[in-house]
Amino acid sequence: MNGSSPSPPDSINIWRTWALTVTYEAGEYTEQKFKAEKTGGGPVIPSPNLDTDLVMACNRLADVLIKASKNPIQMQMDIVRYSKLISPKDTRHNEHREARLIERCPPGHEGKRLVDEPAIILDASGAIIAWYLPDALTDTTQKEIKEATNLLAPSLEKSVRADGNWRTNQRLFNRGSEDVGATPGCINLSPAWFQQGHENVSDPEVSASLKGPSCENILKAIARPAAIASTALRVMHPEQY
Repeated sequence: MNGSSPSPPDSINIWRTWALTVTYEAGEYTEQKFKAEKTGGGPVIPSPNLDTDLVMACNRLADVLIKASKNPIQMQMDIVRYSKLISPKDTRHNEHREARLIERCPPGHEGKRLVDEPAIILDASGAIIAWYLPDALTDTTQKEIKEATNLLAPSLEKSVRADGNWRTNQRLFNRGSEDVGATPGCINLSPAWFQQGHENVSDPEVSASLKGPSCENILKAIARPAAIASTALRVMHPEQY
């Protein structure tokens, strides 16, 4: 057995220990499980590169995605038409404007409707405009997300300033209990992006928030939750994935 994973469709060989490999194989397993359930196919065997917690997380996610796909809720709104009517100026603060939008693109039902189980929301043409996936994350995944968020606390706290802009001004953040919720703040986490305001920079840079001493621990902590998020996207929106 060699040290690389099965080649993805684009024939790029990647090491099985990479987070990218785990993400790809978790997505492959979940998508196959999702399709097998919908088409009546046989059992799907997960890759040996996926640990037990991740396999359980993928199984939970696949089950909830399947339940949602079998519970469509049809709206009379044409999402393409609606997207052409709205603009960045529509901030929901103009009641007259909101009333006009509702009049031109009615949701198709009166009042509010309680949805308390997995579902997909369809527009008038049958296009999926939203997936509702309650209880899609295992307790282990939720714990990992909380622990990863706690590692970001120093960077988040440092980002909020009295003279900050609209993203980081301290007046725009509520300070809750120390025992509840994440530390308020606004940071960017990217392993590779082009710096704004810098000319003649041809190569992407790591965002500043990932250059600190704890960056490796942060990346390791978010690897599995990130794989789950990408896996969900692979089923819900393959083109965007």
